[in-house]
Amino acid sequence: MNWEQLLSLRRAGDTNKRLRKEQNETRLGFEVDYDRIIFSSAFRSLQDKTQVIPLSKTDFVHTRLTHSLEVSVVGRSLGRLAGQRIIEKHPHLKTIHGYQMNDFGAIVAAAALAHDIGNPPFGHSGEKAIGEYFSIGNGKRFKNELTPEEYQDLVKFEGNANGFKILTEDRPGIPGGIRLSYATLGAFMKYPKESLPHKPTNHIADKKFGIFQSEKAFFEEVANELGLLPTGNTKNKSFARHPLAFLVEAADDICYTIIDFEDGINLGLIEEEYALEYLIKLVKDSINTAKYHSLQTRADRLSYLRALAINTLITEAVEIFLNNEEAILAGEFHQSLFDKSRYEAQITDIIKISIENIYQSEEVISKEIAGYQMLSHLLDTYTNALLPEKGEPESNFNKLVLKLVPNVIEYENLDLYGNLIKICSYISSLTDSNIVNSFKKFKGLRI
Repeated sequence: MNWEQLLSLRRAGDTNKRLRKEQNETRLGFEVDYDRIIFSSAFRSLQDKTQVIPLSKTDFVHTRLTHSLEVSVVGRSLGRLAGQRIIEKHPHLKTIHGYQMNDFGAIVAAAALAHDIGNPPFGHSGEKAIGEYFSIGNGKRFKNELTPEEYQDLVKFEGNANGFKILTEDRPGIPGGIRLSYATLGAFMKYPKESLPHKPTNHIADKKFGIFQSEKAFFEEVANELGLLPTGNTKNKSFARHPLAFLVEAADDICYTIIDFEDGINLGLIEEEYALEYLIKLVKDSINTAKYHSLQTRADRLSYLRALAINTLITEAVEIFLNNEEAILAGEFHQSLFDKSRYEAQITDIIKISIENIYQSEEVISKEIAGYQMLSHLLDTYTNALLPEKGEPESNFNKLVLKLVPNVIEYENLDLYGNLIKICSYISSLTDSNIVNSFKKFKGLRI
């Protein structure tokens, strides 16, 4: 892979090549990507989606929105620092093509801003609830009417693939979705492959998948424009990651490792003294102990350690990225950046504590159980109304539901798979509170 292709400014529907040196410096194409994401309704819905605690009433706990904004800020720093060194190493990118250090920051910031845009309500538990509806729930009835690839998209429903769908899907009068640059779409795709073959390997890009069958053709177009290296067969498409996807992933890793941990402390789920000890281990080379001991409140101590920890990990991630640039461009780097970090043990310890004390806390598990039930009921309600079993008489209840089907589900012009993926994508677009309200409405608990 080469940086000239990887930094493509092309957008869906373009007929002419966009050149960086011809860009308006007051409104660069990569910065337009950021603007389009932040003004999208899909991004706004993240303000009421779970990051740590579902339906939390506590002000300081992060939602997907605040998490995404913080990941974007960290991603911008990662991209700029890496971009500065890449431009120095490959000066022709600037002298011939006009690329600047900040272009790398803008691409990573935009992709990081959108990284959770396809996640369903109730976090990763929501993904599992949708998948299990089709693998072991009532949705299993559709299996024999779908191709293996289509069925796999449903039983392993993936927020990353749904995010690519949201960003690129044609809508009436809006071809190409929000029309992001292909460079930003490439950096967004942490898992540039379709759902089959399902062969988990040690390669980080095989951990999940990033493309539904409904977006396969456009995905290939983006991958070919960027010059991503093919890694799969001719039928089931799979490509090496865009190099900047490693920085997007690192930004997410930094934020959920440090900031989710901070939320756990603020919520009282992790003892302060115990937790601060782990953060201090991470920043022991940069901490000013006199300043730290002068801080009077827990919030101030946490804020100081958080800033040091994030800065430490940003510096570390950039160094690992640059030291492995050639392998990454060759598609031969198979780990996350922090798998090669000297702080791997400290990061692992912090994540382990967060899993035990936050993600598996009674409050989180109780709300995830409720979320399972609500998501399954909504899937049943919409699939029964839109796709009734053959030979079954249409109930009046289903007729009434059809009158409420949102415009975003254009079910009359789609095949079975198209309908099912549309239903799942629509339900995924709902906020946590939307799910609760819809569930109560369909169960007759709210009028």
